[in-house]
Order: sequence, then C-alpha cells, then structure tokens
Amino acid sequence: MTSASLPQGRSKAKAPLAVRLKNDLYKNGCLYLMLAPTVFFFLLFHYYPMFGAQIAFKDFSPGLGIFDSPWVGFKHFASFFGSRHFQRVVRNTILINLKDLIFGFPAPILLALMINEVNNRFFKKSAQTISYLPHFVSQVVMCGLLFEFSSLTGLFNSIRELFGLTAVPILQNPAWFQGIYVASGIWQGAGWGSIVYLSALTSIDQEQYESAVIDGAGRFRQIWYITLPNLIPTIMIMLILRIGQMMNIGVEKVMLLYNPLTYETADVISTFVYRKGILEASYSFSSAVGLFNSAINFALLVTVNFISKKTTETSLW
Repeated sequence: MTSASLPQGRSKAKAPLAVRLKNDLYKNGCLYLMLAPTVFFFLLFHYYPMFGAQIAFKDFSPGLGIFDSPWVGFKHFASFFGSRHFQRVVRNTILINLKDLIFGFPAPILLALMINEVNNRFFKKSAQTISYLPHFVSQVVMCGLLFEFSSLTGLFNSIRELFGLTAVPILQNPAWFQGIYVASGIWQGAGWGSIVYLSALTSIDQEQYESAVIDGAGRFRQIWYITLPNLIPTIMIMLILRIGQMMNIGVEKVMLLYNPLTYETADVISTFVYRKGILEASYSFSSAVGLFNSAINFALLVTVNFISKKTTETSLW
C-alpha cells in the first residue's frame, strides 16, 4: 500500500530512532563537535562533583572514602546553624549582595543608555573601550590597587585631606569594607555588563524613535517610553540570573581585601567555607554549608523566575 492510499489522518511510520539519530549526526556533526567541549566541561566540573555532595551527610574521612565514611544525617547542618559564625556570615553575604543589587545592577544599564545617546561615533567607541578595560584587570592587581589607594598616603586619604579630614587606614575599618567591595565591583564590571544591554538596544526598531520625534517627544521621553520598555525582557533575564546568585560572593576578592579587623562585616559564606574546608580540613562541614548555600540560591532562582513569568511574561523557562 502506497502512502497515497493510506486512510486520511494516518501518515507514514516514522523511521526508527537509531536511523533518525544517525541522520541527524550526519547532517549536524560539526555542530555537535563544537558543542562537545562545553558539554564535557559541565559534566566534568559541574555534574560529576555533585556525586561528592553526599559527604555533607557523612563524617567524611579521606582514608575511608565517600562510601565507607559513617552516615550522620543533618549533624553538620545543625552544627552550622548553631555556630556563632552563622548569623555573621549569612548577614554579610546578604547585605553585600543587596548593596550590589541596588547599586551595581543598574550601573551597566545606565552606562549602556548613556553610551547609546552619544552621537559622535569616535567618542562612543572610545567610551565603550575604556569602560570595558577594568574587566580584564585581574582580581589580584585590582585588590593591590585598592590597597595602594586606601593606604595612609594613598589617593583616597589624599582626597580626604583636601577636605580637611585626617588620614585613616580605610581597609582596616569594618564600616567601610562593604562599600569599597561594591564600588570596586561596579568600576570593574559595569562596562562589561553593558555589552548585553547595548546589544539589546541595537535591535530596537528605529522607526519608533522617528515616530516619537514627529509627535514631539524629547530624548528623555523616548528613553522612558521606547528604550526602557524594549529593554525590559533583557533586564528581567539578567535580574533573574543575578538574584539566583544572591548567596554567592567570590572568595578571591574578599580574601584579598579582608583581614581579622574587618571580619565583622567582611566574612561571608564563601570565605567561611574556605577556612573550614581547606584550612581546618572539615570537609563534611564545609560541604554542608556549601549545599545549604546552593539550595537557597536554587529556591531564589525558581521563585523569582515564577514571579517574573507571571508579571512580565519573561522567564528562563
């Protein structure tokens, strides 16, 4: 029976799965080959280590291995929650991330809007290049610069003295640590972060601006009623990703900047995990803290994604 004589509503049987996979590999082999290193990276460094997360529920001993180490349930989680460091590290982690969200998240958006408003092509390209450069400065070099600028004879104290204030050891003052951390992060990342928003700005239909000009709208009204609404999907995606990292702070920068005098406001979950896991060899305890941190991030990501999907119809999934 030919396909033409098949009853209406029925079609030819699909080829076996193995045949379809073989044909797909033949047609898109180069694409799969390009994807392979990325897949391998995530499998090796992100999914495979999840197997070891079970030591958070065990008294892990390197001599016994993961399987033979005794099971202790939520002992290490309870120990962390009852620790005198718990409130401090969680509070500092949340406060630094909130300050970065309030001041740091809008920074690349504002920078992209300002660059987009520049008509001089040479100045626009120069401003973009200069704003990108700090991103390529390593954390070690950047923290070294902060130490130099914050010393008693550094730039920051020289500015203070211009206003009649006395020189102070800035990085030894707990009250100033979080502000310096957030401000330096904005300086280093705003230009790089603006790339995403500048790309989104190039996709906006220019006829909308032309119609707005005909209607008598100035530059501010064009930004408010055309530019920002078109940026909302990109902003929401970036906001969801950012809030999904609310319990994460890079351990390198904090460790390079903090000292025992500033632990009160500088000690965060990542540095606490480093001290417990690497310096004190409390592998199970540090794994429990890290697992708790990841669970909170996951919950925040799912929650914010759900809210965004309901309110703006923009979401990650």
